Amino acid sequence: MRRREFITLLGGAAAGWPLAARAQQPGAIRRIGVLMGWSESDPEYRARVAVFVQVLAQLGWADGRDVRIDVRWTNGDVQRAGVMAKELVALQPDVILVSTTPATAALQRETRTIPIVFAVVSDPVGAGFVVSLPRPGGNIAGFINIEAVMGGKWLELLKEVAPRLRRVGIIFNPDTAPGGVSYYLGPFEAAARSLAVEPIQARVHSDTEIETAIADLGREQAGLVVMDDSFMSIHRGTVISQAARNNVPAIFDILLFAKEGGLISYGTNTMDLFRRAATYVDRIMHGAKPGDLPVQLPTKFDLVINLKTAKALGLTIPEALLLRADEVIE
Repeated sequence: MRRREFITLLGGAAAGWPLAARAQQPGAIRRIGVLMGWSESDPEYRARVAVFVQVLAQLGWADGRDVRIDVRWTNGDVQRAGVMAKELVALQPDVILVSTTPATAALQRETRTIPIVFAVVSDPVGAGFVVSLPRPGGNIAGFINIEAVMGGKWLELLKEVAPRLRRVGIIFNPDTAPGGVSYYLGPFEAAARSLAVEPIQARVHSDTEIETAIADLGREQAGLVVMDDSFMSIHRGTVISQAARNNVPAIFDILLFAKEGGLISYGTNTMDLFRRAATYVDRIMHGAKPGDLPVQLPTKFDLVINLKTAKALGLTIPEALLLRADEVIE
């Protein structure tokens, strides 16, 4: 059940610009590229593209009328990201929207001139996409989805839900995780020390490795923090099923994790990031330079708790945490 509803703003000052000023001038149709770092078959990620296109239309850029929007998907594959990035750059779009760190890195390798707006990138400075958050300085700007401190926050929430945990693993694919692992690892390990929890790293590259890692955690009576990266997002179904099978309490940043049967989700409202990204694309189409557009931090976070899963794991969710939740699934 929904406890709070957030009101989404369509891009701050950009939303206040007169629509007539945003409309395309007569001439050749403009072109926007989109490179999505997830699976095209997943309705959740198709919905993110849809909301981006919807907000663009509200800003005066209707697909097929004012602009042509070319969408490519990496399916979480780093090699495919390079191929799709090359394809989009060859089309010479006016601007490219991109999601996930690996996909943004692939685009950066292909162009330093075409403007790029990212959504759902955790560490753009560490990844070398921008010089600084206030002044990106190059052809890339956008919206961070998760800050490094969340590595510790996820563990704190998991311990609040399952206070008897003495070991907790953090699972990730080093090929797709922000900084390989370093971005979240420091805060995660610091929180582990303060909570008297033994931290365990679980590096995975396939469903089989996910199954093995979670089975090992189950034998250790350990919990699980699922790192924010495109590979883990695509393979969340395996994580959910294996966590249930092995009696492992787990937390993820993607809200669908809890809605699809995971114990708890806490993370950024990513639909909001794609709405906001559309306003940056709009500004660039009207002459703004990415290097002058500050990288923005997330502003909307959702906490979702699955009581059915908690009951199956033999856990009682504290009333105080239930009251803080945006959604409780019963």
